[in-house]
Amino acid sequence: MRTVKRVLAAALGITMLAALGACGGTRSTRGTGSSEAMEKGGTIGISMPTKSEERWNKDGNNLKAKLEKAGYKVVLSFADDKPAQQNADIENMVNKGAKIVVVASKDGTAVGPAVEKAKDAGAKVIAYDRLIMNTKAVDYYATFQLEQTGVLEANWLIDQLGLKSGAKGPYNVELFSGSPDDNNAKFFFKGAWELLQPYFQSGVLVSPSQHGGGVSKDFKVADWQKISVQSWKTEQAQKDMESILDSTYAHGEKLDAVLSPYDGISQGVINAIQSKRPDMRPNSDNWPKITGQDAMEIAVSNISKGLQGETVFKDVNKLADAVYDMILEIAQGKNVSGLNGKFNNNSVDVPSKLLEPQGITQKNLADLVKAKYLTQERFDQLTK
Repeated sequence: MRTVKRVLAAALGITMLAALGACGGTRSTRGTGSSEAMEKGGTIGISMPTKSEERWNKDGNNLKAKLEKAGYKVVLSFADDKPAQQNADIENMVNKGAKIVVVASKDGTAVGPAVEKAKDAGAKVIAYDRLIMNTKAVDYYATFQLEQTGVLEANWLIDQLGLKSGAKGPYNVELFSGSPDDNNAKFFFKGAWELLQPYFQSGVLVSPSQHGGGVSKDFKVADWQKISVQSWKTEQAQKDMESILDSTYAHGEKLDAVLSPYDGISQGVINAIQSKRPDMRPNSDNWPKITGQDAMEIAVSNISKGLQGETVFKDVNKLADAVYDMILEIAQGKNVSGLNGKFNNNSVDVPSKLLEPQGITQKNLADLVKAKYLTQERFDQLTK
């Protein structure tokens, strides 16, 4: 009997250890990001940085509509450009039982604690268009080829100024970068600066103002925040451009081009030129070449009028589709497909899905209708 008891005790001990090992393995697996199927009709959180900019309204509502049509509950919030508000929004989503949280961060570093709480609660975290920095609590990232945006802007300026054809200039160019708290802004500038810097080196391009301490051949990608526009605001860009015009272009000096990374900044530049230099006329030789990004409605109108020369179209419908597919795969417990890159956020290499942007000018402005980004009726209102 003693022998039988010992055997039974040993068997029971092994069974308990196996059970404990299985429980421990399950916790470990969740922490490393493998997917478990989610209930149909479960809750998904979408946190956008602001409602004051056209594109974030489109992004958030496009994704919400698709997910609700698929039968999921969606908590959509807009953070009013306030990192603290976004953190509170994300925590609220977790409290409502969100198992997947999609975050387009206002401040990629400040949002870290909130997504860590989401991760600890068992949610999957997807960084939407803007990478969340300095945390391991990011499972996936979806965005566009970031540097390619700057490449498209710079190449358009290079073509417009005839630099590849041997034009000697010197051409006066002023440069802006995006918000200093947006990690994407660095990559936009990097893509552009790597193409433009050789022309500064040769003296074909010059930036005569002291904007940001001065941009010269020795300016580095790491200096991008010196010429940044806080929160991408039109009003700040206008103020900065008015200062540039007052200090450097107040007596008829020629301004040949402006590198702007975003249509809202471009609008600020246009406002400043129209205020300070009414002698500059669109569609004439004395109007500068101006770039942009996001194909905002104001940019469509400006391009049709010759006020802005180019924008980079990032089809947010395609981005919403890509994230939608990602969410469905996670919800169904499948491996995420279509990943074609990785971005390091200073803590981990985040598996990424990267889409191609497109340069838009007067010549192909109607492509926005073909992409169903704008209706023909709205396009006609903006351009006619």
